[in-house]
Amino acid sequence: MQAEPQNNAVMPKTLRYNNLSVSLHWLTALVVFGLFALGFWMVDLTYYSSWYKTAPYWHKSVGILLAALLLLRLFWRFKSGKPAALPHQNRRLQQMAALVHLLLYLLLLAIVLTGYLISTADGRGIEVFGWFEVPGVGELFAEQADIAGALHKWFAYVLMALVALHAAGAVKHHFVDKDATLKRMWWHKN
Repeated sequence: MQAEPQNNAVMPKTLRYNNLSVSLHWLTALVVFGLFALGFWMVDLTYYSSWYKTAPYWHKSVGILLAALLLLRLFWRFKSGKPAALPHQNRRLQQMAALVHLLLYLLLLAIVLTGYLISTADGRGIEVFGWFEVPGVGELFAEQADIAGALHKWFAYVLMALVALHAAGAVKHHFVDKDATLKRMWWHKN
């Protein structure tokens, strides 16, 4: 079995993610955690709360930016590819990781889509921080806002569960297996 590289400086480029991929990964994670926390908090706001309109405005605006970030991330992923698997990782582990990543992407897309359907069911567009407006499509099916809202909520919960599994796997690789899996998704020089 081949020895694992101990730091990013000696890890071959073919085994690590490039710095743009790393940045997009961590920015996506930060935005997703922020949106989940904001969404979880704002659903209990009452009409008399000073945040009743502000919190959803921020949630929608950042959600649209997340959609753009997700498209950029997918474009970059297909353009730059992904690093080779670490030499010690078996095929089954690679397939499990690929499945989890695919589900993460699909859930993110589903959450963005259902959020859009909730927000535009009344025909109004989504204003993004006063910079631009994403046009609304109106109600495409009966009870669109309610159905999309329920899906949006449950997709978000499933996403958080998968994110926890993803993070637990990375931590296990780093502290138990002592391999370079987590280091691959960290910034490096050159």
